[in-house]
Amino acid sequence: MKPRRSANYHPSIWDNKLIESFTTPYSYEFHGTRLEGLKQEAKNLLTSTKDPAVLLKLIDSMQRLGVAYHFENEIEEVIGIQNPHVTTDLYTTALQFRILRERGFPIGSDVFEKFRSKDGRFIESLSSDLEGLLSLYEASHLGMHGENILEEGRDFSINNLKSLMGKLESNSGKKVRQSLKIPLYWRMPRVEALNFIDVYQNYNTKNLTLLELAKLDYNLVQSVYQLELKELERWWRDLGFKEKLTFSRDRMMENYLWAMGIIFEPQFSKCRIGLTKFVCILTAIDDMYDVYGLLDELECFTDAVNRWEMKAMEDLPEYMRICYIAMLNFANEIVGDIIKDQGFNTFHYVIEEAESKRGDVAKSNKCYMVHEGVPEVEAKHRIKELINYSWKKVNKEIAKNGNALPKSIVKMSLNMARTAQCIFQHGELEMVLEHRLE
Repeated sequence: MKPRRSANYHPSIWDNKLIESFTTPYSYEFHGTRLEGLKQEAKNLLTSTKDPAVLLKLIDSMQRLGVAYHFENEIEEVIGIQNPHVTTDLYTTALQFRILRERGFPIGSDVFEKFRSKDGRFIESLSSDLEGLLSLYEASHLGMHGENILEEGRDFSINNLKSLMGKLESNSGKKVRQSLKIPLYWRMPRVEALNFIDVYQNYNTKNLTLLELAKLDYNLVQSVYQLELKELERWWRDLGFKEKLTFSRDRMMENYLWAMGIIFEPQFSKCRIGLTKFVCILTAIDDMYDVYGLLDELECFTDAVNRWEMKAMEDLPEYMRICYIAMLNFANEIVGDIIKDQGFNTFHYVIEEAESKRGDVAKSNKCYMVHEGVPEVEAKHRIKELINYSWKKVNKEIAKNGNALPKSIVKMSLNMARTAQCIFQHGELEMVLEHRLE
């Protein structure tokens, strides 16, 4: 018998009893009325604020506090009448540029030309403007290929922010360090909401209505996530992959993080649950191909997937039958839900071009080190450059999309990139989890 490989994946750090024990005093049933009242007050703030600079700060706070999804129509309306050339200070200009471009509104990088001297460099007097520099740095991450002024703006802001670090009080220094580590545009929305609620409540200029709304909304959304996790934990336990497919990763919670990162709004519960189930099953199949399965078995499994019928699993070994049945049941569940909710049969779309063939995928750093013959430090630097390059491509696609795709789809794609950035910013997920266990 041919030997089987083992990846020696570490066990899950999430115990099922811990997940089942999640509780919260918050619920939409008991707190819904207060939530709606706060939402109305916040909406009034949006519609009554006439000063463009104040309005931009309000929208930025709503986005960072995680409550902007309640006011998408109102925000789009007030942003649509913004004039990109009426701002004069660096902070407001950069803030306006970031908000407009993130939301797909046309705005050129030439709005920053007024901050450059005749020699083409950024005006030296800006080097001590902390808020302006930080705003320019954040805006520079929404640049596209060829926008050299944003590259220069990023370098200018980074160099001067680092020079100012030793002179800043603790809160300002913390804010700068965090931004230099990962800019706002790259952050997961719900992670940033939790972070910014803590920061915002210490602002002298905070709006108490907005703060209360953010805290209440965060806790209510968390209550939805807890219910979803309990449902998923029971499904995962009943599926039996953990006991029957011991070669595979037990990563239900991590897979849910991906789903929540991509689409966080509470009304999309079915989407998060379905996406988590999909990734859990896909992870097992991935490990089957990468680690455990023998070539002849994998060829049989690939053939069974292409046939997509119960009879196709007769020639499969037991561990593959478990994966195959789970895959068929999941597909039927998704199709059934869509028929029930939308009256549309998506069966052929679900099974079309189901791909199963794949081999081991080497890590990016390792690939570059071997291919270019360079040390790990240089490889990591190059990978960071490639990440920046990819973000510019994302920015370009958002800018040219117009109304070709619904904004919800565009936002989900953007959030997928943000979630990947969050999960892998400290290295490969398995290595990070293993390090934390140790």
